Amino acid sequence: RPPVSKSSPSPTTTTRSTSSHPTAMHNYRNYSKTSRTPRRPFEKERIDAELELVGKFGLKNKREVWRVEKVLSKLRSLARDLLTLDEADSRRVFEGQALIRRLTRLGLLGETTQGLDYVLSLKVADFLERRLQTQVFRLGLAKSIHHARVLIRQRHIRVGKQMVNVPSFMVRTESQGHIDFALTSPFGGGRPGRVKRRSLKNKKSKAADAAEDDE
Repeated sequence: RPPVSKSSPSPTTTTRSTSSHPTAMHNYRNYSKTSRTPRRPFEKERIDAELELVGKFGLKNKREVWRVEKVLSKLRSLARDLLTLDEADSRRVFEGQALIRRLTRLGLLGETTQGLDYVLSLKVADFLERRLQTQVFRLGLAKSIHHARVLIRQRHIRVGKQMVNVPSFMVRTESQGHIDFALTSPFGGGRPGRVKRRSLKNKKSKAADAAEDDE
């Protein structure tokens, strides 16, 4: 019987390749962060300002404020970068006009504020004013800013012909006049709700019972 070397594998030992195993394959997907937490989490002035925005615009949490702050930070960074270029530079002309058109379409810039300097003066409240939740409340379709969020989440609001159930939907200027109740909503002439149908059914049954008693 020849001696068995310790370095050589045993005849009964089987090696497995993890790369060919079906459970070793994963479907990885990268997601970029949509918000950025503050550097100083316990700064009183910032906390008070965020709470005021959350209450005024009926936000779910502070993360919605942080998400707008990140978007605003990117826009300011882009505008600041373009302002360092010469006015006749092709990149500044092309990207600057595209940025201004985009913000004007969203209602963040007016006809008299068509410039990169005005992009730097935008605030978080300007973005929150263009949310669908705020616009529904401003148009008088909801009793309060919180009621507006409930109506949107329960699929009662449409923008044009499209039903929208996202409170943070950014309303464009051309779509602002087309915000109304959905056609399938009870508020828009659609089928009555569950509670309303139940009450009507109970009234009919009571009326039928009363008619039988009279007979």
